[in-house]
Amino acid sequence: MRRKKLGRNMGHRRAMLRNLVTSFLAEEHITTTEPRAMSVQPLAERMITLAKQGGLAARRRALAYLYDEDVVRKLFDTLGPRYKDRTGGYTRIVRLGVRQGDSAPMVMLELV
Repeated sequence: MRRKKLGRNMGHRRAMLRNLVTSFLAEEHITTTEPRAMSVQPLAERMITLAKQGGLAARRRALAYLYDEDVVRKLFDTLGPRYKDRTGGYTRIVRLGVRQGDSAPMVMLELV
């Protein structure tokens, strides 16, 4: 599977995606560009699947990826139980148009 580089080197891209996933799970929606949202969506869904599994090992795996312990607590205490009956597709991408300055396609990534 080929991943988008998003105009950044590997370390910067990994940190940016971790920040976006952490912010997304904290706020339950973010507004960003379409390529970034497409890159963040599978990572966020993987974190929610970890929360559905529960257990200490899954919590530690989430803590290793997400930056904020409060977000991990929210993920396992509220988001995991919320989606326990859903088999996947926890997020949706809503197109918002283009950004004024550079005409980048903007989208809102939100939890279903």
